[in-house]
Amino acid sequence: MLKKQLANAGLFQLGWFACVLGGNSPWLLLAGAALLIHLLWISRSWAEVHLVICVCLLGTVVDSLLLNTGVFEFNQLGVLIPLWLVVLWAVFAISLRHCLAWTAQPLWRAALLGAISGPLSYYAGQRLGAVQFPLGLWPTLIGLAVVWAVLFPALQWLAGSAAYKAVYQRIHT
Repeated sequence: MLKKQLANAGLFQLGWFACVLGGNSPWLLLAGAALLIHLLWISRSWAEVHLVICVCLLGTVVDSLLLNTGVFEFNQLGVLIPLWLVVLWAVFAISLRHCLAWTAQPLWRAALLGAISGPLSYYAGQRLGAVQFPLGLWPTLIGLAVVWAVLFPALQWLAGSAAYKAVYQRIHT
């Protein structure tokens, strides 16, 4: 079990760097490979695939809203976030039930870790040139802390919720 947890953490990091440093380039194939390895070796469940899709869609909506309200700016124009960030949401989703499962409970832990780690991830991306913060560094990081203090517990709830499992079972029976 620990071996799969460590592999999951490594795949997440590999995917994160491939997306952020590679942008919309062939490096995305490395992130796709990390997803595929996870789904074939670590998880091997259709429920996990559905979770990845749900998190990816939700993350795309949240970040696209932030993009369209002027919080983010990318090197490409459009109303949706760049493909590399959509793939990054998928890579992030594979960690929720695995290497980040310990963050789900209690709720305050998920909120605190979301408020800290969410903005730090975007800050790292900004420092690496993947995203710009038109509103300035501190207003953006504070706003992201508020967003992620709510978003991360919601994602963890989705990853572990009986409601999600019930919907999944209803679809597949």
